[in-house]
Amino acid sequence: MASKDQATIEDVARIAGVSIATISRAVHSPERVAKSTLKKVNQAILVTGYTTNAMARSLRMGRSNIILVLAPDIGDPNFSSTLIGIETEARARGYAILIGHTQNDPARAIDYLRYITSHKAAGLILFTGRLPLTDAVSAMPLPPTVAVFEPVRDVTYPYVGVDDRAGGRKVTEHLLAAGHRKIAFVGDTQMRIAYQRRRAGFDLAMDAARIPHEDRLIIDGDGSIESGRHAVELQFMRDVLPTAFMCVNDSTAVGVMNALAARGYSVPLDFSVTGFDDVPQATYVSPALTTIRQPRSIIGKAAIQRLLTMIEDQGDAPPPVEELIAPDLILRGSVTTPPNTERR
Repeated sequence: MASKDQATIEDVARIAGVSIATISRAVHSPERVAKSTLKKVNQAILVTGYTTNAMARSLRMGRSNIILVLAPDIGDPNFSSTLIGIETEARARGYAILIGHTQNDPARAIDYLRYITSHKAAGLILFTGRLPLTDAVSAMPLPPTVAVFEPVRDVTYPYVGVDDRAGGRKVTEHLLAAGHRKIAFVGDTQMRIAYQRRRAGFDLAMDAARIPHEDRLIIDGDGSIESGRHAVELQFMRDVLPTAFMCVNDSTAVGVMNALAARGYSVPLDFSVTGFDDVPQATYVSPALTTIRQPRSIIGKAAIQRLLTMIEDQGDAPPPVEELIAPDLILRGSVTTPPNTERR
């Protein structure tokens, strides 16, 4: 057999045990091929490394096997881990992934959207939580689209992500079970739907525990390390201190822990701190951070499965608007009973 770089359609046909014509149909019109056969063909493609000129095919046939993934920050651990699930499943189904790094720049996003429109990409996965609001975009006939991690305010786009509300409630209940009653929520914002849902989960847990609103400290934040540091400084300036900080994400929690350490306080002996996401950094801080883990690879796989169903079954009933995946509470060393209570 030829090397992977030179693999031919004949190599794929031989390994799959089907004709060259079947391979061609599987690549160009997979809806015309039995699922069992398509699976064998896709496996043979993976084994041989056989590739076709997907862009040329899209221009020639008016369809494509390219899926564009738009992301604001490809360095975000949430993105890289989720991409593994997306790409693995996409390749197994005969699709290629193109990553569009917008860097939170609407002009970049518009350029990528023009690209997929002109070349008729098969589908779009959005990590950005929004599309650029311009006349150019509104006039574009977008392919099937699924949002991941951050819902798009336009509810016509299905969403696959962690159950942020359940995660916020779960981690708050953990703090309450440890004996905390005066808990600060750090990261309140109107800009991120996911963060709003985490705040809602916090309130649900506090309501269930009958914690009065005056004992809930709600602090604005954008999810950055600096916003966590600022939250701590703000509370000391006001001289209104919680016993625990429930942070909207791990970066904010790191900022909180750094600010407390700079003032000479110990986590968790003086203050307990929790995060959300379980990024790798959560295990490197001292103490390691108690947090909510997002099942990122599972989310990626579910998102691409949802998208491919939309692509391959167009004309059927639309899928449910949201698919929320249950999060896990990861217990580490940043939470204990509040000061002046019996330590466990």
